Amino acid sequence: MNVHALLQALREIVGEPWLMADAESVAPYECDALFHLQQRPLAVVLPADEQQVAALVALCAHERVPLVPRGAGTSLSGGATPVAGGIVMALNRLKRLSIDVSARQALAQPGVRNIVVSQQAAGAGLFFAPDPSSQVASTIGGNIAENAGGVHCVKYGLTVHNLLGLRVVSGEGEVLALGEGSLDQPGLDLLALACGSEGLLGLVTEARLRLLPSPRAVRVLLGFFPRIEASCDAVSRIIAEGIVPAGLEIMDQASLQAAHRFSPALGLREDAAAALLCELDGEPDDIDDATRRICSIFQSLAVMELRQADDPAQRAQLWAARKNVLPALLRSASDLYVADCTVPRRALSRVLTRVLQLSAQHGIAVAQSFHAGDGNLHPVLFYDSAVDGEEERALRLADAILQAVLAEGGTVSGEHGIGSEKLHGMCWQFSADELDLFARLRAAFDPQGLFNPGKAIPTLHRCAEFGGMHVARDAMPFPELPRF
Repeated sequence: MNVHALLQALREIVGEPWLMADAESVAPYECDALFHLQQRPLAVVLPADEQQVAALVALCAHERVPLVPRGAGTSLSGGATPVAGGIVMALNRLKRLSIDVSARQALAQPGVRNIVVSQQAAGAGLFFAPDPSSQVASTIGGNIAENAGGVHCVKYGLTVHNLLGLRVVSGEGEVLALGEGSLDQPGLDLLALACGSEGLLGLVTEARLRLLPSPRAVRVLLGFFPRIEASCDAVSRIIAEGIVPAGLEIMDQASLQAAHRFSPALGLREDAAAALLCELDGEPDDIDDATRRICSIFQSLAVMELRQADDPAQRAQLWAARKNVLPALLRSASDLYVADCTVPRRALSRVLTRVLQLSAQHGIAVAQSFHAGDGNLHPVLFYDSAVDGEEERALRLADAILQAVLAEGGTVSGEHGIGSEKLHGMCWQFSADELDLFARLRAAFDPQGLFNPGKAIPTLHRCAEFGGMHVARDAMPFPELPRF
């Protein structure tokens, strides 16, 4: 089938208004939030329902045309970057949502925005726990593809822990039902396998989500510390005390200073080396007890100032300190790169110190604000792509940070996914046998490998091009390898 015939076949499935093939219309789909990688697709299609999704997949499978799923395009790892000669399937039109109050569940199509689920459930005293920073824009389909987390993951888990069922279209156009609406099902746990698979195993057309009762009380504590190590120690000691906060977020001095410039009314302590934001929820008496113990921990670590907020407006003001960091950094830098990765909590202090050392060595400034409760780091690297060699230095620094994280038993991605960005990191972290297993699992769902090709799972040939494979930790450091 030639290109003209293929476009006509696609048009017949979705209708004339929902096929875009001219350069101007497809330009917004050339990349996701990882702007380094751009590729113009052959066409963009926007199906209206599961039947059209299945028909489109069957057509692409028959013609062996690569197909890249897309939601809001907020991915930071190139997960939605198109493939040359391929089709982008934007699932934004699939946005039906229903709330089952008695079952405490939501039935959501992939185009439903994350925040809308909690907004719709709030009237029944329920909420959807996963809340990535992009929740105002990001969609449920994308959350499932990346196994999104958010500030409350330390207590409530990631998307996979709040997912009860899926309907997906396989690489051959077959509709599969995974999970049956409860947490314990017979057979293989294919639901967990699909969550976080970055669109390689199937295209989500419907998700059954777990909703939780809204807590009776919520309190936010914000402590400023003279040393970043003290904020990390506070996190470890809070968890060791048996306290499970809803959220634990650390901001370093660079983040505090940027957030203060962005919103001076917050009155953030620019002289602090770090700040720790702790949210507690549950029964009022339990929150009071946890607060007393946390205050004692903070005081033993020479906290400079401690703020407390109980009513929604005050809590929102303290949370603004954290949520304003990225907008503040975007305003103050020419270019930014977010090096998502995760380390065990015990290693937080060592890795943060190492990141600052590497920053000085590479001559690239770094700001760190992150999900401390589960060790999910988000070092933000500042650079100017207009300055010769600066982007390359920033990418080398990002690699060095990944290597430091792996040396501490961490992983190359926490919640942003692998996409195209961290293929070389997969070669560092996993052995040839492990990568082969990933590839064979994928082939069971998509035998031709047409879903999101070139993402998440590197081939052994690609690993050889990158210059190395998984090695023992005592063989660190890794050689510097090419990027993009």
